[in-house]
Amino acid sequence: MGAERNISNEEVAEIKVEIPEGHYHLRTTIKFVDGTSLTFQEATVANLVRAFIDVKTHPTKTRATLKGRPVSAGKKGYAKWQLIEEEEA
Repeated sequence: MGAERNISNEEVAEIKVEIPEGHYHLRTTIKFVDGTSLTFQEATVANLVRAFIDVKTHPTKTRATLKGRPVSAGKKGYAKWQLIEEEEA
C-alpha cells in the first residue's frame, strides 16, 4: 500500500453521489481541488458509513477496523469480496 494521507475539507472541490445511467447502484465521486478524483462503489461507502456510525454512536468504542477478504459462503447476490469488521484486541 501507499503512503497514508489525511484529506481535509479544503482539499475537496465536490462530492457527487449518483446512480450512473445503465447502473443500479450508487457511485460516490470525490473531486479534489488539484483535479484528481476518486470514485467509490456503493458497497464501499456503505461499509464506511456503517463503521463511522458504529464508532460515533457507541458509548465507549473509539475504533472500527474493516478488513477485506473473500467470503466463500456469503449471502446470495452479495460479492465474494467483503469488508468484515475485525475484532479489536
